Amino acid sequence: MYTQKVMDHFSNPRNVGEIENASGVGTVGNARCGDIMRMYIDVDENQVIKDVKFKTFGCGAAVATSSMATELVKGKTVTEALQITNKAVLEALDGLPPVKVHCSLLAEEAIHAALWDYAEKHNIIIEGLKEPKKDIHEDEITEE
Repeated sequence: MYTQKVMDHFSNPRNVGEIENASGVGTVGNARCGDIMRMYIDVDENQVIKDVKFKTFGCGAAVATSSMATELVKGKTVTEALQITNKAVLEALDGLPPVKVHCSLLAEEAIHAALWDYAEKHNIIIEGLKEPKKDIHEDEITEE
């Protein structure tokens, strides 16, 4: 059973689309379930994410986690955005069924992938940012 917030973000996703000439673009997926997320970020001269958009091919939970992740990232610095975890996405959505938790991990990795692309394009280092995985598997999710 999905929460009301998950249903709202699935039915009325926020920040859908692309950003032309984005500061960073990250694409991640899950080969087993077929979900693919692409996140676009537009970062200003103070390293604040002034706009973020996403395109997701996948289930309702994938769309909802993408939508929520963009809401959590917008207005944050790149360093603050890096701190947004799959757990934060899950909590903001009031949870997901266990078989859909991997979608929140995809959202976290999509943020990291967009930040990685931004850092590479601008030849900067974002403290704590590691090269993102392109393919996320359910068995890689760690419980806290």
